[in-house]
Amino acid sequence: MDINKIYVIGVGQMGSGIAQVAAQSGFEVTMYDQTEAIVKKGYDRVAGNLEKLVAKGKLEKAAADETVKRIKTSVALGDAKDADLVIEAIYENPAAKKAIYAELIKVIKPETILASNTSSISITELAASTDRPDRFIGMHFFNPVPVMKLLEIITGYLTSDATLTVAKAIGEKMGKVGVAALDKPGFIVNRILIPMLNEAILLLEEGVASAEDIDKATVNGCGHPMGPLHLTDLVGLDVTLAIMEVLHREFGDSKYRPSPLLKKMVAAGKLGCKTKEGFFKY
Repeated sequence: MDINKIYVIGVGQMGSGIAQVAAQSGFEVTMYDQTEAIVKKGYDRVAGNLEKLVAKGKLEKAAADETVKRIKTSVALGDAKDADLVIEAIYENPAAKKAIYAELIKVIKPETILASNTSSISITELAASTDRPDRFIGMHFFNPVPVMKLLEIITGYLTSDATLTVAKAIGEKMGKVGVAALDKPGFIVNRILIPMLNEAILLLEEGVASAEDIDKATVNGCGHPMGPLHLTDLVGLDVTLAIMEVLHREFGDSKYRPSPLLKKMVAAGKLGCKTKEGFFKY
């Protein structure tokens, strides 16, 4: 199946990044969210990112202008009727995702592929709520999408080989390094990464070391580009907690128990970079 038109649902940091990369790769893109104000904010983020690339000499102005021309905005799911691929990139809530799919399957073409950018929720479970589990797949991009090369491609129990082949080809056209994973909680990266971030939070909670020294130790002792607490702030404490809760629930293993400090900070609204304060202030 030829993929030309991509409909991206959710225009936050992840969704707008996916839309940008897709448009830069030659796809016609529609960015959807619930209100005009939200959609405009996402669109402006993409336009601003492209302007910065031009200013830094990393992108020709003509290429940036062509990219912008390939992007449309929408506040109506009915606009997905011509899409060849729909990529859902909303927050990590199964019920919210399924509610969107229920509306989508009323309007999209029978052959349209549905993909979720979920970082931890079962692809099989999400696919089962649609009319096309064979054409449902996980396409987990990493933040910031225009910079990070990895794309985890996750097959559900009923995902067809043809759908996997198409997803791999799309990732390649977007310049991503695709890795295929089975539908297990956390997939590859977050199964490794998120418990590590949680462990760093436990160290802070136990008073083993300061936030600054925990990050310094990891950067200088493990060769990581940034410390785990800074990375948690970048990912979002709410996102980190949501993934830990999925791992804990699905595996039933106490090693995935979310740090009480993490839960407390999320409850207090200290979510990291997006709220200007998490383990550090921004």
